Amino acid sequence: MLVSMKDMIVEAKKNHYAVGQFNINSFQWVTAILRAAERERSPVIIASTDRIVEYLGGLKLIATTTRTIVEEMKITVPVALHLDHGFTVEQCIRAIDAGYSSVMIDGSKYPIEENIKMTQEVVEYARRFGVSVEAEIGSVGGIEDGVVGGIKYADPSECFRLVEETKVDALAAALGSVHGEYKGEPKFAFDLMKEISEGTDIPLALHGGSGIPDHQIVQAIEYGHAKINVNTESNKAWAETLRKLLTNDPKLFSPPDILGSGMDAITQVVQEKMRLFGSVNRV
Repeated sequence: MLVSMKDMIVEAKKNHYAVGQFNINSFQWVTAILRAAERERSPVIIASTDRIVEYLGGLKLIATTTRTIVEEMKITVPVALHLDHGFTVEQCIRAIDAGYSSVMIDGSKYPIEENIKMTQEVVEYARRFGVSVEAEIGSVGGIEDGVVGGIKYADPSECFRLVEETKVDALAAALGSVHGEYKGEPKFAFDLMKEISEGTDIPLALHGGSGIPDHQIVQAIEYGHAKINVNTESNKAWAETLRKLLTNDPKLFSPPDILGSGMDAITQVVQEKMRLFGSVNRV
């Protein structure tokens, strides 16, 4: 079964490691990610961004298929299915009704009062079904699913207020990370990170976890990040593997032979991240 991510990230924060969120771009991603989690005995968060839902066939299909794959693979580690960057209250509610075990309401582009109101509505609905909720303050930069944004650092006072008034389970406080690829080394505001972590005392979620130097990941975990999102590195590994395979053997046309290699590349990335995050053998 799918579980809320709340317990897994609370446990991670308490024991100074992080659980990886790995975004899916087809259902083969689900299989590849689950295979890594089972091998590493690690809890895992599988996510679909709001904007890829239609491409994958809709919320209900994603939730039903993911649950079926978990059952068919006889997965024994905790698995959460998360809606990443749900941009409306209605979409978060639809995800919960469809069977998602966790949702993110992203009201970060609105004034803090509206962000709090949206988050409160989602939390109130989610609590009825034991579903965890993540919220965001500030703006993570970069590109994700065609959405372009600049970095806007989170205001600690707004973070404290949102957490206090909504009782949300996880907070994505924008502190210098970006979606997609980095140009140079990320410039994290570690002073703000420490202040927000200590002032809210809930697990923080780091978006744009691909391409961040290992030492910065370790420090972010030390400063309260118990959830780290990865997408770009998995996608690049998949694409590079397929590109090389087809270039070296232009007569190759069997989908299992081609796509299976791409899945192996995703699994390898996920396993490496789990080891870096410290979530191996935590179940």
